[in-house]
Amino acid sequence: MPKILVVEDDRQTSAEIAAALSDHGFAVETADNGRSGLLMAAANTYDAIVLDRMLPAGMDGLAVLATLRGAQVETPVLILSALSAIDDKVRGLRAGGDDYLTKPFDSLELTARLDALMRRRVPAQVVTEYRFGGMHLDLLTRTLRRGDTVISLLPREYSLLEYLVCHAGQVVTRTMIFEAVWDYRYDERTNVIDVHVSRLRKKLDPDNRLPMIHTVRGSGYIFRAPA
Repeated sequence: MPKILVVEDDRQTSAEIAAALSDHGFAVETADNGRSGLLMAAANTYDAIVLDRMLPAGMDGLAVLATLRGAQVETPVLILSALSAIDDKVRGLRAGGDDYLTKPFDSLELTARLDALMRRRVPAQVVTEYRFGGMHLDLLTRTLRRGDTVISLLPREYSLLEYLVCHAGQVVTRTMIFEAVWDYRYDERTNVIDVHVSRLRKKLDPDNRLPMIHTVRGSGYIFRAPA
């Protein structure tokens, strides 16, 4: 069972995070200030740390993070913050954070990001191709084939498909897709993701017989390869 440390000074927020992570199958320990969190992180082994940036006076999240990295503690750290400006994110990541999630956030996205952080720590076999539903996705040539026929994809459509296939079986939020495929912050007013998903669905399954990209209402999408 993965072990997560949550460093958050707001009791209600901390309790909500701990409940969501426990429901996801994580073992959770909490700290309500930077110094306690630092001591726990240095003295124990965790699979990941959820670290609030705006902690009480004495030691904020960035100070905790800098101290951990200076002590060669390489535990993946997901920073939580109400500060959503690009400069704030850059400061958090440059201080040693592995991911940055702004408040308010959805617990589903939090657990998905933690899953992704922990997967990065596990050496994985290099995958260069995927086969699903009679199709062959070649990551080296960036091509998709159905049998001997190449399915024409625009560059962004390919990148979206690659991201979904590489995260098959996992719910990915629109924010996660936007950051990975478009490389900038998701704007809820845009429907660009929905448009690209619609195009991909038609190219993957023109007869609507084997749906692969499924909408998860209120959350995002999940790719399921046909049996």
